[in-house]
Amino acid sequence: MKIKSLKSLIQKDNEEPQFHEQSNLQDIELKKQDISSQYDQNIAIFKSIFSFPKNTDVKVREFTIRSLNRRAFIIFISTMVDIKNIQDSIVEKLIENQHPSGKIQDIISYPMEKTATNIGEITEYICGGVTALFVDGDQQCYVFETTKTRGRGIEKTDNEVIVKGAKESFNEKMVDNIALLRKKIKNENLIVETKIITKRSKNDVFLVYEKDLVNNELLQKIKERLDSIESDKILDLSILEQHLEERPRSLFPTILYTERPDRAASFIEEGHIILLMSNSPSCLIMPATFWSLIHSPEDHYLRTPYGNFIRILRFAALFVAVFTSSLYIAITNYHVGMIPPDLLMAIAGTRERVPFPSVIEIIMMEMAFELIREAGLRVPSPIGPTIGIVGALILGQAAVQANIISPIVIIVIALSGLSSFIISDISMNFAIRLARFLFIFAAGFLGIYGATAFFMASLFYLVSLKSFGVPYFAPMTPHSISSKDLIVRHVPFKERFRPGYLKPKDLVRQRKG
Repeated sequence: MKIKSLKSLIQKDNEEPQFHEQSNLQDIELKKQDISSQYDQNIAIFKSIFSFPKNTDVKVREFTIRSLNRRAFIIFISTMVDIKNIQDSIVEKLIENQHPSGKIQDIISYPMEKTATNIGEITEYICGGVTALFVDGDQQCYVFETTKTRGRGIEKTDNEVIVKGAKESFNEKMVDNIALLRKKIKNENLIVETKIITKRSKNDVFLVYEKDLVNNELLQKIKERLDSIESDKILDLSILEQHLEERPRSLFPTILYTERPDRAASFIEEGHIILLMSNSPSCLIMPATFWSLIHSPEDHYLRTPYGNFIRILRFAALFVAVFTSSLYIAITNYHVGMIPPDLLMAIAGTRERVPFPSVIEIIMMEMAFELIREAGLRVPSPIGPTIGIVGALILGQAAVQANIISPIVIIVIALSGLSSFIISDISMNFAIRLARFLFIFAAGFLGIYGATAFFMASLFYLVSLKSFGVPYFAPMTPHSISSKDLIVRHVPFKERFRPGYLKPKDLVRQRKG
């Protein structure tokens, strides 16, 4: 088949690139065509597409297949392949083999993935770390899986630290991530489906689910959401998460982000769908409810009494983190009669020489705590904890001695700040921290009445949220036959049902004995 615009493409290879509409249209039209059987045309086309030799990690090697007495060339990206494997298993076999054979498959013992004819398809293969072989006279390209991605090994998770349970975490290599899930779910119904979501960078997203559990409507809804994305820049799951959410400006997350394969596997076996992406050391779990964002992966590894104790402590810490500062402002400014006389005198004595109202005190110390918290994360790790501890001690002590801040405010801020650390999910942690400031302003405006009104409005808002059609507070509201794993969990053999709000194909997790 005749290749169009060949002359212009060869000329363009030696010129500075001009990014205009006509050039883009020519490239698009070219990629729709099939390769030629003529050697010179094929090598010119692919050298032009990959800007060879300007593109230094793109390698083109020409040679002669001795047994066929025909010219051939291979093209690959050297930073993404195993070069020694290509040399030993492909090139040397083609050059040194002297036995006459009419098929490339008979000469090369290396497993060949497939053959391809479309220029655009072959280009995508090469960009993914595949080696393409072109033989003079053949109107098809031979594709060999030679990918060798570089990256770190399987390590411990940094953000979701647990004492009891598995320690493995996802990394940036997709092969490792899928293998970690396959190791935990040895089931032929586990499906790993691929979708390409960006037009320019051709990033793959992997949908992982169990076909005998997942609700087909939910799966179709997620696929449609992925297909509706029109962006050239989605390099990580954290960016993809913002494209998928129904309310990306919402304070509260509706997609669960985790680095733990054991947690991802447990959600898959309940009927959820997870997304993996190349170069992302994490996964997205959909849909997500308020309860799943509050729970910790360690809850189920502990015996039921211990796990429930930690979970109740976590819920108590949630309320402490949100309401402590606002209640202090409301009581000291508007509802002094609620404080016992002795405590009132103690508070009044500590605030006697402080020039600022309690609202300003709280906001100043909350901002200082957040600054110290972020500084401790950003500075080099050996001195990060030291900066946090020393900074907080020196700043708090100096502020109290200078009569800028009262000692009880330091206690309130410390209690509120420490309580926020118990929420393991990053997005929910940020939501709690930001909500704390909103409650402070509400309490400073109308006291407990303002904080209560804002709390009721927040509840109405949270109830209105949905994650891919699933209510945010399900299965508490709306109530349904479902797993009762909300605030207090049952012993494992009493957990009979999967989450009913997912409408899984098999609702019953275990039958009665």
